[in-house]
Amino acid sequence: MITLKEARLHRIELRARMPFRYGIATMTELPHVVLALTFDIDGRAATGIAADHLPPKWFTKDPTRAPLDEIDDMLAVIRAAVSHARGVRATTVFGFWRELYAAQSAWAQGAGAAGAGAAGAGGGAAGAGGKAVPPLLAHFGTSLVERALVDAFGRAHGASLVTALQENLFGVELGALRPELAGTAPRDWLPAQPAEKVIARHTVGLSDPLEDGDIPADERVSDGLPQALDACIRFYGLRHFKIKINGEAARDRDRLTRMAGILAHECAGADWAFSLDGNESFKEVGVFADYARGLMAAPELKAFWPRLLFIEQPWHRDVALSAAIGDLAKAWPGRPPIIIDESDAELGSLPAALALGYAGTSHKNCKGVFKGVANACRLAQRRAAGETGMLSGEDLSNVGPVALLQDLAVQAALGVTSVERNGHHYFKGLSAWPAAVQAHVLAKHGDVYCAMRDGSENEGAGVRGWPRVNVVGGEVRIGSLTRGAGLGAEPPPLDEVAVVEL
Repeated sequence: MITLKEARLHRIELRARMPFRYGIATMTELPHVVLALTFDIDGRAATGIAADHLPPKWFTKDPTRAPLDEIDDMLAVIRAAVSHARGVRATTVFGFWRELYAAQSAWAQGAGAAGAGAAGAGGGAAGAGGKAVPPLLAHFGTSLVERALVDAFGRAHGASLVTALQENLFGVELGALRPELAGTAPRDWLPAQPAEKVIARHTVGLSDPLEDGDIPADERVSDGLPQALDACIRFYGLRHFKIKINGEAARDRDRLTRMAGILAHECAGADWAFSLDGNESFKEVGVFADYARGLMAAPELKAFWPRLLFIEQPWHRDVALSAAIGDLAKAWPGRPPIIIDESDAELGSLPAALALGYAGTSHKNCKGVFKGVANACRLAQRRAAGETGMLSGEDLSNVGPVALLQDLAVQAALGVTSVERNGHHYFKGLSAWPAAVQAHVLAKHGDVYCAMRDGSENEGAGVRGWPRVNVVGGEVRIGSLTRGAGLGAEPPPLDEVAVVEL
């Protein structure tokens, strides 16, 4: 029997080293939270952790909402999920998650909601103003509890995520989520052994400088890390890229042309590739098709497109799963692979997308581990049948000491080997975290992180330097994560990180 006994939420404020423009938002600072949950698992106490940014304008892309209000909404869904988890009693981890998911879904639809952050009659946090909470946002809270439970259970049994999935220690019932998988188990579809390293697919944000000369003097960063795209390629040895577009054809064409030249020069001799992220820029289905055809016909980009991996979520979520997408797929048989990301908000999102002609979906831990497992297995089944089945690894600008590491561990278990990484680019490593956390990460995960010295005042005698993600030859080694118990990240000391009320 599994029950939740204790919960604690830590919060730290992080400031970006350079602005990150994605879609309708530009990130310069945001909160990061770490959730620590203690469960009773068959009479034994086991603690697990989970973490993530609270990023405005991703879970809900509403330009009228204030960022601070969106942060409050994210905290509300976390509190709701923890409250609902306190009432769950289940015999398996998968069963616990399904009960929690159902309770969070009912709450999100507005049942009994009385106001944002308020306590409902059953003790749970209420939906925003009594209105329905979008599924992507609501189950961000579910996913944090789910991750902490998976971590706690793995640690209680001394099992890595891969071992737990291969032996089905979680009690996963794939047929309950994907009827096509009935009678099979995760081990039938997922890699028996995870990769020991992943390719870091470097994000090129909408406002990122492409060359050193693009950086205004007052925006130049002097922390020892690269800033412009060409410098990043040389510093990290990059060869995979995720390029953001915003739908302004002339601007995107000029910027892509510049990038094509930079990549051809800096990655000469390497097998480089890229994906495009539309960031929901297109609200009309046909407009994107015209836009894409125009870009792909540009003679200056002719040598660029054979390197394309896929296009991610070009359409706004309001139309991305509409019947018009299916009509377009029939009328555009030579289209490049297109996947959903933000539209993968519910358990039925992937089947709906595949039926409309999409090539697949993305995995981020914020969308749920077990949903990711089911999606990975279903897509592997499609590939085995000779059909398209693409699962990409995307990012929420993840940083350590927990979120980034757990995300990499799950990506490896799902068989994803090219994963978007950008938290180490937009943040100055783990320099904002207490010294004890920094030392812990370097000691426990010296393959993922290395010490960076920049000559700043916080580097005294005997100080190794703040941890940064160790990208070498465009890859990150992750053996300490795939072999570690639970979700891979060794729990850091959080005594000096502020605790907020749940």
